[in-house]
Amino acid sequence: MAEYILYSAEAGIATITLNRPEQRNAQNQLFLEQLNAAWERAAEDEAVRVILLRAEGPHFSAGHDVSPEAIREGSFRRIAGTIPERGLLGIHEWEAKYYLGYSRRWRDISKPSIAAVQGACIAGGLLLAWPCDLIVAADDARFSDPVVLMGIGGVEYHGHTWELGARKAKEMLFTARPIDAAEAERRGMVNRVVPRADLDKESRALAEEIARMHPHALAMAKRAVNQTLDVMGQQAALQSCFDIHQLGHASAYAQTGQFIVSGMEAVKGKA
Repeated sequence: MAEYILYSAEAGIATITLNRPEQRNAQNQLFLEQLNAAWERAAEDEAVRVILLRAEGPHFSAGHDVSPEAIREGSFRRIAGTIPERGLLGIHEWEAKYYLGYSRRWRDISKPSIAAVQGACIAGGLLLAWPCDLIVAADDARFSDPVVLMGIGGVEYHGHTWELGARKAKEMLFTARPIDAAEAERRGMVNRVVPRADLDKESRALAEEIARMHPHALAMAKRAVNQTLDVMGQQAALQSCFDIHQLGHASAYAQTGQFIVSGMEAVKGKA
């Protein structure tokens, strides 16, 4: 079995590493299953106080692996079997578990989490970074969601409005242009920007600082902020936007017989 996710824990910090650099850490089903197992392992380890998510290679994540090779190999079992058998319901169920479900689960783990992001963080890559409590970005990081080019209104975990504000969220989606690290920091989407060479050192230092805090107090502080977002409607909005996302699949299927319209080459150009 391919080892797409690496895991280590020491000094109260669990480090989860995305380890598919040749594919720019693009996510197939096995990748996501291994990633969720790592999150669960860190959540259950009483010695772990902080979770640090990082990536090997020049890019954090190019998003979902929807390459022809991935489809042929059955890397997404939803494409290989579920969809022909269950149609729109099949893709809804699959994405509810592996995309929205996993991201919400990681967001709600009681321990503080930090994402260290370099290079491209595209579409599905946002589903890995946004659930983390803090984001440290390298100065070469760029964040984008170009899937409007594929006939879809946005990725499955619609953090856009919460992370960027309404007008910048619309601009990201309408234009498919990436947001660089400096603008992401100005918008409050990332906590700090550091030189690329210092990303691991700076994100580790932040994790070590937080790990010295009382674990129960950290959990309560995280819950207070997340509960405030939930009272403001974040969880309900995420679910509603996920359902809107499924309309995009239905529309594409009605037009083309595929669950996304053509546009992959344009997406690659925007990434």
